[in-house]
Amino acid sequence: MNLEKMFSFEEMTNEAERLVIEELGTQLEQLTGSVCLSEECVLDMAAYALNHVQPLYRVNLLGRLYAQSLGDEHKEEIRHAVADAISKVSRDK
Repeated sequence: MNLEKMFSFEEMTNEAERLVIEELGTQLEQLTGSVCLSEECVLDMAAYALNHVQPLYRVNLLGRLYAQSLGDEHKEEIRHAVADAISKVSRDK
């Protein structure tokens, strides 16, 4: 059964991506010192952090509201994952 032909999966969104990107921007703005800010580094940081947090997928508005409420519970997890990602990528570049 080819589900991709039967259903629209384009509406499926991982809210953790939005939360990680927002947190990454916040933490990078607060940093002083030399941190790699090239597109490759920032994308690596986001990918690294996303691989270390629980995904928060949603499909519709109700799902978005639910995912946002879960996002509040995961802010500390996301903060730590982003900080680790910045440290790891900055050290490796």
